[in-house]
Amino acid sequence: MVDRALNRSILRLSIPSILANLTVPLVGMVDTALAGHLIDPAGGGSAVFIGGISVGAMLLNLLYWNFFFLRTGTGGLTAQAYGREDPHECARIFVRGVGLALMLSVAILVLQRPLAKLGVLLVSATPKVCELALRYFFIRIWAVPATVSLMVFRGWFVGMQDSISSMWTDLIVNFVNIGASIVLTFGCFGWEGMGFDGIAAGTIVAQYSGLLAASLICFFKYRKVFSTIRRSDVHELLRPSSLKPFLIMNMDLLGRSLCFTGIYMGYTIIASSFGDVVLACSSIMMQMLMIFSYFTDGFAYAGEALAGRYIGARDSGMLNRTIRYVFVWSMSIAVLFIGVYAVVGLPLVKLFTSDQSVVEACKVFLPWLLLMPPVGCAAFTWDGIYLGATASRGLFVSMGLAVLGFFSVWFAFASFFDVEFCEPELRLHVLLGAYFVHLVARTLYLSFVSRRYIHI
Repeated sequence: MVDRALNRSILRLSIPSILANLTVPLVGMVDTALAGHLIDPAGGGSAVFIGGISVGAMLLNLLYWNFFFLRTGTGGLTAQAYGREDPHECARIFVRGVGLALMLSVAILVLQRPLAKLGVLLVSATPKVCELALRYFFIRIWAVPATVSLMVFRGWFVGMQDSISSMWTDLIVNFVNIGASIVLTFGCFGWEGMGFDGIAAGTIVAQYSGLLAASLICFFKYRKVFSTIRRSDVHELLRPSSLKPFLIMNMDLLGRSLCFTGIYMGYTIIASSFGDVVLACSSIMMQMLMIFSYFTDGFAYAGEALAGRYIGARDSGMLNRTIRYVFVWSMSIAVLFIGVYAVVGLPLVKLFTSDQSVVEACKVFLPWLLLMPPVGCAAFTWDGIYLGATASRGLFVSMGLAVLGFFSVWFAFASFFDVEFCEPELRLHVLLGAYFVHLVARTLYLSFVSRRYIHI
């Protein structure tokens, strides 16, 4: 029997997240396009500006990924408090999350220079690109209080079963980012603009605009929830003894984030030795894989919100139905994208590059796109459900196994063959195989132990 009400709840939570996710690539495309139209006074062309944006954004993303536990930890706890119909605890979770986010922001700002220098050591780029990357980093880093706090807001909105507010926050951030970056880079009304620095400054404007919008949403929409908070609550929640249980749970989620970072850094660093053409192929393959994740993430967020809600309400029947229905929707996305990649895989590659040598080289890697969606959708969906259940230990272990699987495949290949003398195409096939194994490891582990972690 089809539960139409549950399907409506899943779609109500997932569709706004999907719509917001679809705007994310636009920001990167606009930033790259802006950098590509800048003129280097030294005559080096726009490539150095594109490289500076790419490396600088990567350094910041590596930093921010490690604090994503603020969103994931807040979402599950809030969803369970919502399911228990405990608005006071919902408000307490929010205050504790924002307080921790601001303390971490201060630490990041204090340590920004050693963090940036350490990040630059991880990349192989020309001195000019590194100089621009650091310039970009040191401007954009001043958005960190807003960026890290918004992780808490997004998680809290999901936990409150309110993906609409999260969507509007993301849309404001992304579209203000595009508009502000264009104006600050090239100027308007006779003002010449800031040039390269304007791209980073536009992101600062966008992040604080998003923080203002999210704060106003909370003020007008959740005034009754926050009216339950007293000054004594704030002092109590920010004491080290009160933060300790929250931090213990989030240490597992931090470990999970570090594992993610390790895999994506490993993928990038290994691929950087494949030569320009195959390196471009590896980047395009990863970008194309990200397309289906924008859709699956919406259903993962729905699974997180609803699983947490029904665990909090101690409704095992609805919890089990939620898991089944979310998986049906998620695996439908997998089937859809197998078809998309099979039919328009090559035209999609041509959207990413007009270089015919890269297009031709990508053809042999397209079959990987048919294998990734089923295991990828399953892994991402389980992630959402485990987050709703606040089963952080299971997620940490799954990512530990994923890291082990990824690097085991690559180093096994490297130990049996002389990598330097292998064709770059073969090396990328092995690297994509290692990425596939990491998804399989996550999916199998989370599936096998789900009864241990996902229950009332």
